Amino acid sequence: MKLITIKYLCTTIVITYLLSGCGTGQQDQQKEETLQTDISAQSADPIEDKLKEMGITLYKVTPPSANFVKAVRSGNLVFLAGHGPETPTGEMVAGKLGKDLTVEEGQQAAQYVGVTLLTSLKAEIGNLDKVKKIVKVHGMVNATPDFTDHSKVMNGFSDFIVKLYGDERGKHARAAVGMSSLPNNIPVEIEMIVEVED
Repeated sequence: MKLITIKYLCTTIVITYLLSGCGTGQQDQQKEETLQTDISAQSADPIEDKLKEMGITLYKVTPPSANFVKAVRSGNLVFLAGHGPETPTGEMVAGKLGKDLTVEEGQQAAQYVGVTLLTSLKAEIGNLDKVKKIVKVHGMVNATPDFTDHSKVMNGFSDFIVKLYGDERGKHARAAVGMSSLPNNIPVEIEMIVEVED
């Protein structure tokens, strides 16, 4: 009778151990599946998600208007051609600083240029999170001879880019120069050089 009881206890212990092991295996599998779900839920382009949080959507890519390309990649550098201020509705901002537009309106136009540049950049590299560094920016401001706030106008672009990419990736070398005119009387034209991942 004692022998039967001992055998029964041993069998009970083994079964309990096996069941607890299976439960742990199921929990581990559930944890792994949850982890995989969390990873897959992460965005492939956090920068574009950040743009959406800022209320900004990239534009539809349009071909250049003449015999040139909007972006050229050489090694880890992407050289972006001069872009103008396209609005979300597809129109180009027009006007001369110091005559037709205020500094604040010029800053908004410069931010619009930032969006058009990012649109062309994404078309070239596929994912805006591949940007390692905004290296150099050349800003041209359509202004009257007595206008002297070209840098303030370009701050509309620079502040936008740094807000998007942060200080380490977004801060860049920059030029802000005045022009007597620009194509189609746009107020701002900007070129950009970007370092990207391999």
